[in-house]
Amino acid sequence: SQWLMLRKLESFVPDKQMFPKWNDRIKELSKLETLNFFAGVLKADMSVIRLLDADFTFLNQELAEFYGMSGVQGDDFVRVSLAGTPRSGLLTQASVLAVTSNPTRTSPVKRGRWILDNLLATPPPPPPPGVPELQEKGPLVGSMRQQLEQHRADPNCAGCHKLMDPLGFALENFDAIGLYREQEHGVPVDSS
Repeated sequence: SQWLMLRKLESFVPDKQMFPKWNDRIKELSKLETLNFFAGVLKADMSVIRLLDADFTFLNQELAEFYGMSGVQGDDFVRVSLAGTPRSGLLTQASVLAVTSNPTRTSPVKRGRWILDNLLATPPPPPPPGVPELQEKGPLVGSMRQQLEQHRADPNCAGCHKLMDPLGFALENFDAIGLYREQEHGVPVDSS
């Protein structure tokens, strides 16, 4: 929990109107998915790479239904194949996606930084003083990609963001609570 920052799930409260499927039960189940998955990889003595590319996870019926998957019955967590789904490994689990999001939207910056910090052990330096953060609440002015392009135009910001942003954008098909999406507000998601 500490390494993957799952403890931050306790303070993650997404906007109820935007993400009505998220509740305390899903929060707890998503954490259990990640813990069961990690334990499964460890107990089977799999390569550490499986944490990223595993074509399986551990779900119970309620969490499987949250993800839109069928065929899982009961309250117990069981190994489930992810074949034919857009998911694989830790990075597409709701717990990780939620702790790297904001209450009203995803955050490519937080997601990219999480990968650098927790998986690659190469944290970026802290932002320079006086650099404003992206708008946290309300509708974005332009797309997230456009806002980050403007942010990267500042030479003080470009160095770190050129490392974080591409990693985070690769996960943009997953919303702030970890549900897969192809569109956001009627516009195709660009996860390139």
